[in-house]
Amino acid sequence: MAVDGGMKCVKFLLYVLLVAFCACAVGLIAVGVGAQFVLREIVTENGSASLLSYVIIALGVFLFLVAFVGCCGVCKENYCLMITFAIFLSLIMLVEVAAAIAGYVFRDKVMSKFSKDFQQQMQNYPENNQTASFLDHLQRDFKCCGATNYSDWSTILTPKGRVPDSCCINVTQNCGVNFKPDTIYTKGCVQLIGNWLRSNVLVVAAAALGIAFVEVLGIVFACCLVKSIRSGYEVM
Repeated sequence: MAVDGGMKCVKFLLYVLLVAFCACAVGLIAVGVGAQFVLREIVTENGSASLLSYVIIALGVFLFLVAFVGCCGVCKENYCLMITFAIFLSLIMLVEVAAAIAGYVFRDKVMSKFSKDFQQQMQNYPENNQTASFLDHLQRDFKCCGATNYSDWSTILTPKGRVPDSCCINVTQNCGVNFKPDTIYTKGCVQLIGNWLRSNVLVVAAAALGIAFVEVLGIVFACCLVKSIRSGYEVM
């Protein structure tokens, strides 16, 4: 039968999409864990942003479970399981859209919080070795110095006017004392790290669009299979 052959093709495509869903689920979990790690590194109290990363992780776990339900539904050609799969997949899409909107809305709030935290930690730099190690790590990795620029350190460290050695292009002991502007990184960390975050957000957004497209295909194919099962066609 022509319809029977068409449904066999739909079943095969659904199997392929279910494998893709599992890969997407693992990807979402990795993105959520990575986002949480990054936010924990750059923001001491990340609030809404931290909640957003947990939502992404939960979405990944839920998508994996939904893919498992879909696999069972396709194998058994079970009407109820396929309906459940299509409904849950639609809900996941809605949550992903809400998470994307929340990420866009809170992006400036996260950067504002990061800027305040960075400046506060700069004040603690001389007395707290852990804070000093953390800021040195950021300044070396992002090739930056201070929050806005290197002059932010002028009233914090002694002797007055020095910068941490991690600001130096070529790090040596006490290279931040009596430095020359061309021997240190002059750009502020807040701007550079903000640019890095924004570029990564664009990558995540592109990946999210790809996942959404795959989910739409999954919903369409699931509905086709449900219609066939309901019509009583054999799709083995």
